Amino acid sequence: MTSGSEVVHGYPHLTTVRSALAALHKRLSYDGVHSYAPSVFPADVAFSDQDDLHLGTQRVARALVQHLRLPDARMIVSFREMEHAASVELAAGPEYFIELNDRFRTHRDDIGAALAHEITHVLLHRLGLAFAGTRDNEILTDTVTTYLGAGWLLLDAFREDDASSQKLGYLTPEEFGYVLAKRAIAFGEDPAPWFTSAQAYTAYTKGLAQARRDGQQPPLTAAGWAGRRKYAKERRYAQENGSRTDHGSSSSSASYAFEGGGRDTLRVSFPCPTCQQRIRVPVSGRVRARCALCRTILECDT
Repeated sequence: MTSGSEVVHGYPHLTTVRSALAALHKRLSYDGVHSYAPSVFPADVAFSDQDDLHLGTQRVARALVQHLRLPDARMIVSFREMEHAASVELAAGPEYFIELNDRFRTHRDDIGAALAHEITHVLLHRLGLAFAGTRDNEILTDTVTTYLGAGWLLLDAFREDDASSQKLGYLTPEEFGYVLAKRAIAFGEDPAPWFTSAQAYTAYTKGLAQARRDGQQPPLTAAGWAGRRKYAKERRYAQENGSRTDHGSSSSSASYAFEGGGRDTLRVSFPCPTCQQRIRVPVSGRVRARCALCRTILECDT
């Protein structure tokens, strides 16, 4: 939890975020991921000043448990002074103990955001899905929370002005926006009306632009002129000298890579813009590819 200190912006964790999206799709499959439509409704996690603190917290926790498909899990929530926003004790279940920072006693609008992250920890624990290291595992949790329809709460908890700032989670605001935009594109949702924070909406629009750029990289036909020209140069080199990998820019993990050698055996691999699974197709001009993992149809000019 960042409160009052400078908020990091941009996309410093984008490679890990993309790995998390791929890992989630591989673990749940297409049908499993799409069972999380639609997102959790704002009314289900709303918290007013008139609500009893503990009863309201339990109500929100139950709504998130149901949304994240954990009907046999019971969350026991308490408050205490602590450095972080929240913590959860991961055990065999069915009861899980969540502690929230005392600050949420008076910042009740953000209780849903904190609970969403912790309850996703429980989901990932049950799925056996984890990344090595605390940092990467927390990024995985933020990414999964957002892509499965509860993480818009984490982004909406972001507020920043000249005098103060607040952010929950490990992703930057723009990275939250990126993952949320990926979900919006895949599920046909528009989360914009749910935001109460103007800064969160701005971060979402920036993340949306970044997400759309993923679908505008060679060899996809939506790629721009500059990208297509660079791709043609790399392709010609690979055809004449053997495979060569394009490592992309610092803002984009390795995009396309040529494999094999010669004009008849050359193939190109690239990440699916939806799930980040790598797709391999022959270098043979116009081709339509279908991602076996997320079922996205991709128009390519290889």
